[in-house]
Amino acid sequence: MTTAPAIQIKRVYEPAEDSDGRRILVDRLWPRGLSKEVARIDYWARDIAPSNELRRWYQHDPDKWAEFRLRYAVELGGMAEGVAQLRAQLRAGIVTFLYSSKEQQLNNAVALKAYLEGEDGGE
Repeated sequence: MTTAPAIQIKRVYEPAEDSDGRRILVDRLWPRGLSKEVARIDYWARDIAPSNELRRWYQHDPDKWAEFRLRYAVELGGMAEGVAQLRAQLRAGIVTFLYSSKEQQLNNAVALKAYLEGEDGGE
């Protein structure tokens, strides 16, 4: 059994730090008002971000969190190539998933990490 990569989660608007490791943006849209130089993104995984339809449905409603995770896991299950590309990025060691939402606990980066760690059918 292989050890899961160390995945950290951070809001993209927080300053970049060396301890972030490889910085991976996991949103479909580029963060508003943030330059590429300041963001210091190493990889943009926009192809495996939640669909526009799912994002609009969810709207960070805490009552929809469990259903959001299930629906997102289903979407990820249909994105084998994008998930494989992301897993290849994880082999670099420590990575930080970056998201732009103001919601710090119930966001797509948290759901994606759970999926990749096998909590939502990703393993």
